[in-house]
Amino acid sequence: MVNKMALEKIAKALEIKKGETVIEIGAGSGSLTREILKITDQVRTIEKDPRLAEILKSKIQNPKSKIIEGDVREVLLEIAKKLKNYKVVGNIPYYLTGQLLRIFQQLKNSPKLIVLTIQKEVAQRITARPPKTNQLASIVNLWAKPKILFHLKPKDFYPSPKVHSSVIKLEISPEGQRLKNEESVISLIKTAFQQPRKTLLNNLSRKFPKNIVQEAFKQLNFNEKTRPQELGQELWIKLAKILPCF
Repeated sequence: MVNKMALEKIAKALEIKKGETVIEIGAGSGSLTREILKITDQVRTIEKDPRLAEILKSKIQNPKSKIIEGDVREVLLEIAKKLKNYKVVGNIPYYLTGQLLRIFQQLKNSPKLIVLTIQKEVAQRITARPPKTNQLASIVNLWAKPKILFHLKPKDFYPSPKVHSSVIKLEISPEGQRLKNEESVISLIKTAFQQPRKTLLNNLSRKFPKNIVQEAFKQLNFNEKTRPQELGQELWIKLAKILPCF
């Protein structure tokens, strides 16, 4: 459970407008659910724990909100299909973060905004920028604009975890602005970061002929010591267009 001040800040960060639906992941005791219900009654709460789901159903007496028992990795797609304007919020465990980000990226009907409470180190990785970026940040920036809103200390939770947390906001790029070949660019990024300590040339030459990679480098004014951590979103897209990725 997060303290009340933090809950209010998280709810405010969602920028909820009239008629919008909020999907909440892992409601736990329902503290954030109740905070969101002060703004909108259109809440879809996903809770994996059957015991907690039953407790929530007895606590949250709102005919327009729903408590959905299930694993978010299995039920989110079906829930999102039925919604138009919606946002996502949740307190995400470390082991789920990467999988959920991938699911968010692949949703055909994307949310407008995502606000997550995640481990601080993961939030910092997601928001890293060149020349110290990474695979996760490079991929997320293809489909969203990530920003750390504020940090939370262990004492802000009860019971207190052993790690520090951060609340991160992901502004999802409108469908018309998303790359049609997004998956191809993601594949290129994964290849480039396969061995992060090696140069971009070495990593890409494992998949593409070295002379083709070198020619692409000339067009983009890269030198052969360029590393994948130095590239931002625009350069990944330009590189993907030059290399035979599609």
